[in-house]
Amino acid sequence: MDTEYIALGVGALIAISSLSIPKFRQKTRTIRQVSPSAKREPPLKTKPEDMVYTQTTEVLSSQSQTNAIQAIRKGLTSARGVFFSRLSTLLASHRTIDADLLEKMEEIMLTSDVGVQTTQMLLSKLRKAVGQRVATDPDTIWAILCEEARHILSIDHPPLSIVAQPTVVLFVGVNGVGKTTSIGKLGAHFIQQGKKVLLVAGDTFRAAASEQLTIWSERIGAQVICGQPQTDPSSLIFKSIAEGKKSKTDLILIDTAGRLPTKVPLMDEMRKIHRTIAKAAEGASHETLLVLDATTGQNAIEQAKAFKDVANVTGIILTKLDGTAKGGILLRICHELHLPVFYIGLGEGVENLQPFHADDFVEALFGREPIRERAA
Repeated sequence: MDTEYIALGVGALIAISSLSIPKFRQKTRTIRQVSPSAKREPPLKTKPEDMVYTQTTEVLSSQSQTNAIQAIRKGLTSARGVFFSRLSTLLASHRTIDADLLEKMEEIMLTSDVGVQTTQMLLSKLRKAVGQRVATDPDTIWAILCEEARHILSIDHPPLSIVAQPTVVLFVGVNGVGKTTSIGKLGAHFIQQGKKVLLVAGDTFRAAASEQLTIWSERIGAQVICGQPQTDPSSLIFKSIAEGKKSKTDLILIDTAGRLPTKVPLMDEMRKIHRTIAKAAEGASHETLLVLDATTGQNAIEQAKAFKDVANVTGIILTKLDGTAKGGILLRICHELHLPVFYIGLGEGVENLQPFHADDFVEALFGREPIRERAA
């Protein structure tokens, strides 16, 4: 029979110096090997006060809106420096609205990952406003652009919350997009709210994945379940959800192996995992979050289209948004795929995984003083 490992933290046997994970300190737990037939001991209770953080991890909801916008704007420095600045400079150089201006706006959008379909929709709105004499100056054009961006990004969805025990969240995506790191950061946010979190190492084919998730469990004070190498992921996930129910866990975060949408066997495995969760967590709230790398542009869109159908994706986590100067990828994801964005990654720190709010994002990316005042 497969042997499972239930780890409440990890000792100093695992080398962590090579991982770019924020440095937290907390009481060390030990790894225990448990026979499937052995009687399980009650899981150790890890309270938020047991942890001593070396940096502040404020929950976004506790920040003022101004601070939230400033934090997002800081993370979008590259995008504002290119996408925002090019549009802003272009509009500041025009006193009237003409075909040349709209053509140049189209070029900026297309080279900023907004995509053809979304760009055409935005320009259609702008041309209509110009034709109806609603937009007669650059400031009005900018205001319409901001409002349309807000409309695209405002896909109605409730925030990720714990509405039943346990709430199950499956993380999917290709290799290297930040699934495991996002799980650790999201787990930290909920533990800071006093929730009991279980991490599940569903990537049983890569030893480093289990080790990385185990390290995160120690740093944030979460329980973690790992299987033996090559264990069937669906079997491990089924047992983990049962364990989560038994221990009255609030939130179960499940990692999965990175996979390309073109690999049919791996995508079939994803379908099996999804069916397993639906069966094991019947009646419970569960989400499937697709993790995308903002720096990959068109590839991110193609990945999202493939995963959306196979894994019944319910939302997006867009990582590395601070590493792209283009900035339009979010508009394209929401417009073309009609999937809500739950979180955006704006840096390496735990606090840099931010809940996504359309109003705050638009203000952070597009906010500026009136063009007429700057051009005067």
